[in-house]
Amino acid sequence: MSTEESRHVYRLHSTLELPLEDLEEHLETATYPDGVTDVELTRRNNTLILKAVSNDDTVSKYTPAAQLKASVTENRVYEEDPEERRQNSFRWDEDEEEEIESELVEFAAFKGDRETVLQNSLLQYEMFQVLCDIALQTEKGTLTAISERDGDLEATRIVDGEARPADVEVVEGPRERKSASSGVNWRDNKFISD
Repeated sequence: MSTEESRHVYRLHSTLELPLEDLEEHLETATYPDGVTDVELTRRNNTLILKAVSNDDTVSKYTPAAQLKASVTENRVYEEDPEERRQNSFRWDEDEEEEIESELVEFAAFKGDRETVLQNSLLQYEMFQVLCDIALQTEKGTLTAISERDGDLEATRIVDGEARPADVEVVEGPRERKSASSGVNWRDNKFISD
């Protein structure tokens, strides 16, 4: 896979959450980047693994392809916001408060840094693109990343399902090393006696 040489993901941080049902529907209808024919979804207890299936026949079946990892959590989803309901109700209604309709929904949470969310190097950039597509489907969470494509660094920022502008910025460069002025001179130390 010659294109893998020029595509890397260096930094990635994700707080994405979406209903598991929505994720499964998205994967059924998604179009995958070049090099990926399909994404296998496996669930082990409360962990989801989305593994890339390579279209390259020369890759050994023992070579681990890139995978996305998410945790599965259950959240109670209300039909109407309980806080809004309390604010809009009158005082005499408080005694006869009706129960708000709700249901437990399983969510896929892609949370963590690169090694936690995006694992293995074969098809890593392509699975990063799959994660970006998933991020555009979410209503909650942020995805930020620095990747390289054909020698150029790219910044990615997706917030609550919407792509936002992002730049790569170096905030602190390497310092010049001056060992004599920054270190301790043990020979002339007044606290050490002969």
